[in-house]
Amino acid sequence: MAIDTARAGDCETPDLKRLLVHPIARDERARWDALMAQHHYLNSSSLVGDALRYVATIEGRWMALLGWATPAMKCRPRDQWIGWSESLQWRRLRLVVNNARFLVLPGPRIPNLASKTLSLNCRRLSRDWRAAFGHPALVAETFVDPSRYRGICYIAAGWRMLGTTKGYGRSGGHYYYHGEGKLIFARPLSKGACKLLADPAPHPELLTEDRTIDILSMPLRGQGSLHEALSQVSDYRSLRGKRFRQIQGLLTIAAAAVLAGNRSYAAIAQWAATLPEDLRRDLGCTYCRRARGFRAPSADTLRRAISNVDAEEVDRATCGWLLRQGISLPGNAIAIDGKVLRGSYSEDRKAVHLLAALTHREGAVIAQQKCDDKSNEIPVARKLLDDLDIAGAMITADAMHTQVDTADYLKKRARTTY
Repeated sequence: MAIDTARAGDCETPDLKRLLVHPIARDERARWDALMAQHHYLNSSSLVGDALRYVATIEGRWMALLGWATPAMKCRPRDQWIGWSESLQWRRLRLVVNNARFLVLPGPRIPNLASKTLSLNCRRLSRDWRAAFGHPALVAETFVDPSRYRGICYIAAGWRMLGTTKGYGRSGGHYYYHGEGKLIFARPLSKGACKLLADPAPHPELLTEDRTIDILSMPLRGQGSLHEALSQVSDYRSLRGKRFRQIQGLLTIAAAAVLAGNRSYAAIAQWAATLPEDLRRDLGCTYCRRARGFRAPSADTLRRAISNVDAEEVDRATCGWLLRQGISLPGNAIAIDGKVLRGSYSEDRKAVHLLAALTHREGAVIAQQKCDDKSNEIPVARKLLDDLDIAGAMITADAMHTQVDTADYLKKRARTTY
């Protein structure tokens, strides 16, 4: 939801020609969150999924705050306006961004401040989104509460009102009717954006997800499926209180959702709720009489399952399954890169450091190894590649891996046949 606070006044105002809009710095995040929670009518600064936060300033003074996040999973007026098919929507939804927060800070009433801020932000949003997440943002959307605002600043900034929502909300994985429809606004962020999104032909130069794995075209159940591969993962749960028959069903949903581009637990739960009824049944979802359908797991259920399962077992199962889905290593390029696992740090333990092998062409992680606290990536890299057929593949890695031992290992493996 966004706030429309474009208001005219009689007081002396700063020069809007000096208005600047830029992403917040890391040390500005606490201030951004505090101001948003204090002054925004939702009293919340949280954003779902991939997110960017901006501040508008005049000569260093904070004038307005904006937050962009993951778009609505389904929005019929928006989807009809874009003109894309349902399959394209699944693949390209992340190219749409939602103006989830917009706040003009208290102070002098400055005519055109809100619309000018929106215009400046939209000019740079696609470029910033590509730099942060590896792909551009082509269309922006937002939802305005008509009981509070009319969305005048969006119209003045070149946005188009597409209609209203039906007045449903979502809580605990279920939709409920509250009767408060929101105004839907959208704006292309580049010329021909809607045409590009609706074109079934792939566009590798812009739509990087066209080169990634189409998870819905892969077998999620049955022989050779992801569900079968995850059956080797141990179920840590006790028999009492199980709402989902097997842990492999929960893990299948989570893994498929991540492969489809969903990164947060909330986004995974939303994606799970849109799965076909028969697929949810086959993956072990329980039947809900009230909803008259098979209930998808909530974000909390998914969080507990992922947090408590044996990570190494899941990694072996998913990486092995990916390699059986037509990913060819000869002629491909494999990147070796280490990352600190987000959210793994606590007061009593260090953050988890993983070294992963990633294919350049598909963007798929095909192997991972944990680096010991007292070790580094150099010896782990050779262990990582031991079980992979890298003959005929190009290996890329950071400068730290330019070691004689590593070079000799790769030369030896290049002549190895399987």
